[in-house]
Amino acid sequence: MDLLLPLLLVALLIPMFLGVRRQKREMAKVTDMQNELKVGDRVVTTSGLFGTIVELDDDSVDLEIAEEVVTTWLRQSIREVRSDKDVSEDTTTEDTTTAETPAAEAVSDDHVEPAADDAPKLTKD
Repeated sequence: MDLLLPLLLVALLIPMFLGVRRQKREMAKVTDMQNELKVGDRVVTTSGLFGTIVELDDDSVDLEIAEEVVTTWLRQSIREVRSDKDVSEDTTTEDTTTAETPAAEAVSDDHVEPAADDAPKLTKD
């Protein structure tokens, strides 16, 4: 019984210690990525905005989010750098999604929806 408390403390502190180490490693990777940004990189911000870097300062990044539309962001708001492979996969996914849409509509046309008269009526007591 005397060993229960120290054993319990060790059992709780080890996962916490490992979690902190993992978090520090992830933070270091993000900081390195933000320090290695360069003009022309396609990035995603923490708020989900996609853009291309057109200018860099020590603390800020200018992103072109549409043709001739440039916004200024803090470097810390950049979540990830997207490679050309990621961008081409997104356009391929969009193309296949639009190609599958008419087939899905054809299936839904065959399905007969119940008429409004057949629907159950809700009444207030």
